[in-house]
Amino acid sequence: MSVTITIAQIRQHLSHLANAQTSHKDQVDKYRALLNNVLSNTGDNVIEALKVFVEAIVNENVSLVISRQILSDVSTQLLPDLPDGQSKLLAHFTLDKIQPRVISFEEQVANVRQHLASIYEREQNWKEAASVLVGIPLETGQKKYTVDYKLETYMKIARLYLEDDDPMLAESYINRASLLQTESKNEKLQICYKVCYARVLDYRRKFIEAAQRYNELSYKSIISDEERMTALKNALICTVLASAGQQRSRMLATLFKDERCQSLPEFPILEKMYLDRIIRPNEIAQLDAMLQPHQKAKTVDGATILNRAIIEHNLLSASKLYKNMKIVELGRLLGIEPIKAEKIAGQMISEGRMEGSIDQIDGYVHFKTQKLLPTWDKKIESLCYHVNHIIELMSADPATREWMNKQLNDQMTL
Repeated sequence: MSVTITIAQIRQHLSHLANAQTSHKDQVDKYRALLNNVLSNTGDNVIEALKVFVEAIVNENVSLVISRQILSDVSTQLLPDLPDGQSKLLAHFTLDKIQPRVISFEEQVANVRQHLASIYEREQNWKEAASVLVGIPLETGQKKYTVDYKLETYMKIARLYLEDDDPMLAESYINRASLLQTESKNEKLQICYKVCYARVLDYRRKFIEAAQRYNELSYKSIISDEERMTALKNALICTVLASAGQQRSRMLATLFKDERCQSLPEFPILEKMYLDRIIRPNEIAQLDAMLQPHQKAKTVDGATILNRAIIEHNLLSASKLYKNMKIVELGRLLGIEPIKAEKIAGQMISEGRMEGSIDQIDGYVHFKTQKLLPTWDKKIESLCYHVNHIIELMSADPATREWMNKQLNDQMTL
């Protein structure tokens, strides 16, 4: 039958061990034996007993060789075995007691902080979890951490800040990770970095850059087919949400030509945008339901990100259909107030995303006439290339002629 050990007895044992003149190995073994005894025979007072034990271990009268070994046991074995509530209390106490000598226990502190962050993450306390990890001196400490460890920790901090809806702090830590990812040979970590970086760009509303990153991920063979399609879907959504302009037009063309996109429910919107067709409000309801919470945020003028993107797209589409338009009529076409339509048109023109001018006296928006001949030539050239490629394939494999004929008809239709 076990006998309960009092706090006073534990202090007495610890004092005796600190003054014992034995080898380091013997002392480590005795400290470990006492620790096991404390865990087994202190009942409801186990946390208070463990606090006394930790406080004695980090005292300067105990050799660093012994303190580091025992604290390593506490951080990697004891803390994970305790219930989260008790483990969190002991972890905070340990960090407080180590703080005056933190330089001597950098590895042990890092282990405690990683474990404490995991507890906060399970509790969905994202901000506190990130703050705990930030306390690890990855660059300023004396311990040399591996590139993979620093990269993984920076990415975890960035991800936690994203969960806490703080993309600015997340971006600062993913930028630190970007300096390390080229040095890592771990392909899985590099993929995780690309995913995290794409998410940060997405949260920061840098939608075109995010779409490019997601699209790149959709071709990585190291991830599953489902993950690749998720990345492709994210690329499509980010492209739709991006500000209208040449960059978005190029990304629309890239995705429209990707056969995989045709299986996505968002493809009809992509197709209309690529073909410069006007999109009506009722056509975006399905897409709006698929957006993530941060993508449903409102801009400074009170419109949602999606509505603003659709308005800009419709305005750009109108510029390719009309030479000019009354501002009142433009507002009616876009479904917004004329003064707001004029403001958006002016912004797009000033930013070089649309060519034209505004006549405020007569109340007109004048669009610059598009040069259709070079565009038509490019389409003919592209069509001839596809026809030639199809003929070559048909000659090489007669069994595919029927399928190729269908493709040819599709290309001629386009």
